[in-house]
Formats: sequence, C-alpha cells, structure tokens
Amino acid sequence: MLNSFILTLNAGSSSLKTAFYDTATGGASLMTGQVDRIGSAPHLKATWADGTRVERDLDNPQAGHAGAMKAVLRLVEEGAPEARIEAVCHRIVHGGPDRTDSVVLTEAIIKELSALAPYAPLHQPHNLSGVRGAMEAFPDALQVACFDTAFHRGHPWVNDTFALPREYYDKGVRRYGFHGLSYDYIASRLAADYPTLYAGRVVVAHLGNGASMCGLHGGRSIASTMGFSAVDGLPMGTRTGQLDPGVLLYLMTEEGMDAAAITDLIYRRSGLLGLSGLSNDMRTLEASDDPAARQAIEYFTFRIRRELGGLAAALGGIDGLVFTGGIGEHSAHVRAAVCEGMGWIGIDLDRQANRTHGPDLTAPGGRVKVLTLATDEEGVLAREGRRHLAA
Repeated sequence: MLNSFILTLNAGSSSLKTAFYDTATGGASLMTGQVDRIGSAPHLKATWADGTRVERDLDNPQAGHAGAMKAVLRLVEEGAPEARIEAVCHRIVHGGPDRTDSVVLTEAIIKELSALAPYAPLHQPHNLSGVRGAMEAFPDALQVACFDTAFHRGHPWVNDTFALPREYYDKGVRRYGFHGLSYDYIASRLAADYPTLYAGRVVVAHLGNGASMCGLHGGRSIASTMGFSAVDGLPMGTRTGQLDPGVLLYLMTEEGMDAAAITDLIYRRSGLLGLSGLSNDMRTLEASDDPAARQAIEYFTFRIRRELGGLAAALGGIDGLVFTGGIGEHSAHVRAAVCEGMGWIGIDLDRQANRTHGPDLTAPGGRVKVLTLATDEEGVLAREGRRHLAA
C-alpha cells in the first residue's frame, strides 16, 4: 500500500515554503523546504528527516511561482517516490470578514478568494497560484485553505474598525490582522505547556521580515497591530508599519507618486531597509558599525515597546510576553531592547536566559512571564489537513 501524506504550501511574495507530513502519525514534518528569491534568482533548500539535504538553483529564473511549485513537486517525487498526497494545505493570507476557520477549497470559494486580491495584492495572487498548481499536480487530493486573518475574526468591534463612515466598514474596510497561523500555533503551545498563562492575558510578538503583535486572552485574539493590510503596525524588513495617511497624501500631491510607486515605497523600500540604507536583515544590522543600522534597530524596538503598552491596555493587563518568528526566536539583542525599561508593566528579563534563548526568559520574581517559543505555521496547516481528512 502506498504511504499517505499531507503537503503544506506557504506562498509569499518572493518565496514558497513547504513541508511534508505522514497523514496517519502526524507529529513532526518529514521534510521542510523553501524556495527563496522567486522572480530573480530562485534557490531551493530542503532537509529530510533523515538528515538528507537538498540545495539547488532553479533552472528558469523567470518561471516565477509556477517554477517554484514544479521544483517542490520534483523534490517530493525524488524523496518519496511512493507517496500518495491525500491533502495539500495552503496558507491563504486573506479570508475576508466572515471566514473564521479553514475550509476545503471549491471553485466557488477560489473565486471568492480571488476577489479579495485588492486587500492583499502582494500575497493573495501568489497564494492562489499555489492552489492552482497543486490542483493540477494532485487532482485527487483534498485542497485545504487556512487563512491568516481567521484567527482574528473574533475581535471586539472597537479593535476591528476605523473611524471612517460606516459604509466602508460594511464594504470590508476594517482591521483584519495577519500572522494568524503563527498566533494559532503559539496559543496551542501555551495551552499544552503553560495552561495557567494560556488562560490569562498574553502579548505575542511575531518578529521577522514581516512583524506584528497580538493580544491574546484565553487563547483568543483580542487585538492585533496589523490592520487592513499587512503593512500596518510595526516596522518590518522592508515595510513601513504605522504611517500617518497624510504622508501618503503628500507623496501623491507633492511628489507626484501614483499607487504603484507608493506601493513599492511602503512595501519594498522602507522598514529596516529604508531606515538603515543597508539591509532588511536584522543579523546584518546587528553586525554593522553603521550608526544608521543602530538607529533602525532602535526604531524597531521602540515601536514594539509602544505597541506592547497599547496591547496591554487593550487586554486590561498583561500576564505574559512571548517572542516568536525569526528575529523573536534568535535575536537576544532585540528581546533585551524590547524589555529594557518595561519594569513598570511587570516585565523583568533574565539576561543569562536571554543570551541562551530560554525558552523561559523571566527574571526571578518577575511578575510577567517572558518566553521565546519557535512558531510552526506549517504544523498548523498539517493539523487542519488531518482534521478535514477525518471529517
């Protein structure tokens, strides 16, 4: 009998992450891989559970996400030629105002999700391109969509709206929040390993090239730093984060910038890259002696502290702070800078534990539990695939 597996696909604007899971046993992935630099110099890296590593440049740099998908399929065929893919689980950035759970994809739902492309123009089309490629490659597999926005759909109304005429809210112009799969996973880790903390008020900081924060109460999202789009809130690798809309009006009227130019500026040329003039990679900035690199880090951590205070207010207090994402999990410097001077809110960092990456970073006697936990968005995708297969 052929072995049965779940394939996960997480398509970003210039990357495609994938993982491979045994349907019956669940647990850790049997393979993790990623195609980076799609559209310029695509490069695949993957590691199988037995330690086998695969790394190669893709043959056709202009093939885009379709070429990346073919590379992933070839990888699976090489590493598990007898595998039967029963489900392909997709990260879809935007599910709209009403989707609160994952769903098995149909043509009608795909059409509905395609209509949301203006809400997430740099992500949604690539997500759905991955869906089309997987449907073609695995016509008999269940195709499951998991939405980054779904985890936040239970926000109180005041955390879900803008002070615009009500008609825009009714049309879908509202705060959606993103990184929901990551927050879902962290909530599940807290429930399993820190149940008392899970029941309380926790701020989770998902810090990476994309960055946001979320306030959880009893494992449910109460407020998020991201709003209508994935460019709001914290500064990111190349995205501005919070920006006075008057700046956009100025750029239009005084600089003559159109929508395409502004999109390029706020999504691709700002954030850590724009502030430093050097790099969007925190590792590069931390290793640099350039004063602009230091200033970029200072602004990044200042905005995190500011949002931390706001989320604590939204929650009515704070019992825990969790760092996750590439920067949150690996940058002791950023974690220390975020926690510096936050004793007034009950946060006291154990410096030695922070240097060794915890996971418990709480100083003795600290009132607020401080943790660093690795996130696993692919694990959430696979969990949802197993659930729908069992339905």
